[in-house]
Amino acid sequence: MIRIARKNLALWATLGAVLFLLIQVSCDLYLPTVTADLVNRGIVQKDMDVIWSKGIRMLIVAAIGLLAAGLNVYFAATQSMRVGEKLRGQIYHKVLRFSNREMDEFGDSSLITRSTNDIVQIQNVMVQMLRMMLQAPVMLVAACVLAYIREPRLTKVFFISLPILAIIVMMVMYFAVPLFKSIQKKTDRINLIFREGLTGVRVIRAFHQDEREQKRFKTANEDYTQTGIKAFTIVSTLFPVVTLILGMTNVAIILLGGHLVASMNMQVGDLIAFMTYATQIMISFMMLSMIFVFVPRASASAARVNAVLDQSISIHDVAKKGQEKISIDQPASLEFKDVDFRFNGAERLALQDLNFKITAGQTLAIIGGTGSGKSALVNLIPRLFDVESGEIKVNGVPIKKLSQHDLHKVISITQQQAVLFSGTIRSNLQFGYEDASDEQIWRALEIAQAADFVREEGGLDAVVEQNGSNFSGGQRQRLAIARTIIKPASIYIFDDSFSALDFETDAKLRVALAKDPQIQQAVTVIVAQRISTVVDADQIIVLEEGRVVGQGTHQELKTHNKTYQQIIQSQVEKGDVDRA
Repeated sequence: MIRIARKNLALWATLGAVLFLLIQVSCDLYLPTVTADLVNRGIVQKDMDVIWSKGIRMLIVAAIGLLAAGLNVYFAATQSMRVGEKLRGQIYHKVLRFSNREMDEFGDSSLITRSTNDIVQIQNVMVQMLRMMLQAPVMLVAACVLAYIREPRLTKVFFISLPILAIIVMMVMYFAVPLFKSIQKKTDRINLIFREGLTGVRVIRAFHQDEREQKRFKTANEDYTQTGIKAFTIVSTLFPVVTLILGMTNVAIILLGGHLVASMNMQVGDLIAFMTYATQIMISFMMLSMIFVFVPRASASAARVNAVLDQSISIHDVAKKGQEKISIDQPASLEFKDVDFRFNGAERLALQDLNFKITAGQTLAIIGGTGSGKSALVNLIPRLFDVESGEIKVNGVPIKKLSQHDLHKVISITQQQAVLFSGTIRSNLQFGYEDASDEQIWRALEIAQAADFVREEGGLDAVVEQNGSNFSGGQRQRLAIARTIIKPASIYIFDDSFSALDFETDAKLRVALAKDPQIQQAVTVIVAQRISTVVDADQIIVLEEGRVVGQGTHQELKTHNKTYQQIIQSQVEKGDVDRA
């Protein structure tokens, strides 16, 4: 928490908040003294001049205190919001640099909670830090000193009330703080279930699992609710308890003070001032108790936020002086040399001993069963994962000697899941190539076999809803493919992105890709499940459990490779095999 405050709070604004807070506290502490003088010298002695002068002074002091309090609140609120703004920006910037390994480690729902709920907890404590955290201790100490100066004999009341308050606060902290910490984890759980319900609503309905998912969410929601009820019930007991103790303290002060006033050992104004200081002491103690309860919760949130910000990135760029440059003007090529890869924490290799080279104008196809490592292989090319051993070269340059920025400039990829952003078709395709003209966009749409339905939808300005939910799976895939095609690149990667297309559209798309001048100057990598998609590739790699069990053209593999033959047999009839 301290680290976050030190890094994100503006020094001048913090000093301003502290200055105005001290002015406010000074005014609050000075008012009882003026009140005592007004009563003792004005009201008791019926001196109107004193009453007027002290009354005007009280108004001026109160006005100054009000103005200082307003300025303090302004600086505190402004800075807390700025801290939240900076932290959200820092988390978002950091997450965009995460590799797949870091994303898997945290999880989407937890990252959402950390960037929203956790940061709100930190913001709330930042306000308290610039308000109550400074005001309460200063007010408490100063009010105790002034109360003692005003009437030392009455301060013995505090020797009873304050220890009782301290014991109650410690008990509240003991029971409430663990509950507040668990609330954050339960928030993660609710976000996870809710997010899965939103993204998988069609699957839930298709399998008639509505009631099951509702029960699942209800269980998590009730767990969160019950924990929150326990935590806030415990905390809420502070207010009535403090009010009771404050009332009993005032009663004791009045009894003792009344006896002293009656015996002429104390003036009425001093008794009133002492009671005001006693109230300030109790309120300050209550503010401190609230801080002790909510700071641990915010500290837990700060630890969760810092865990994201401190997370080491598994994929680093080489030092600038050791970096090499690359551009799409260089002859395109892709080479894997003795490449091994292992997922984080896995016992066995996910990919082993990969060796191949593909050059400009050629197509590399990767085929294999589910879990054979096809997507892992293509994710190594843009360094979404890093190899365990071996070397990958793009355009003749080892990718570890390139900055990720330069590497990604020469690679264009369509992932397995077609992701579209809310906006228009034009904005989605320009996401791949910002400077793309309408003519270039239509060219990409034509190649991707998407131009017809785009025209039917109203053209390039047709609305795309969140994640492209207003398009079918095949339409989303074709738009994602068009976004990949539109970008000038040395390597085009299609990771199982033809799976939602019918055979005819698949064939037309591959023919259009082969004829496009831009694609002909680049390397094309296609991951596919269907034989028909890879049949025309210049080189086909057959994967099985992370190992290359076949490598060659379609005819070579069809003739000599048993695994490839099994894939053919599992997909098409005997007549189709002959034609393939």
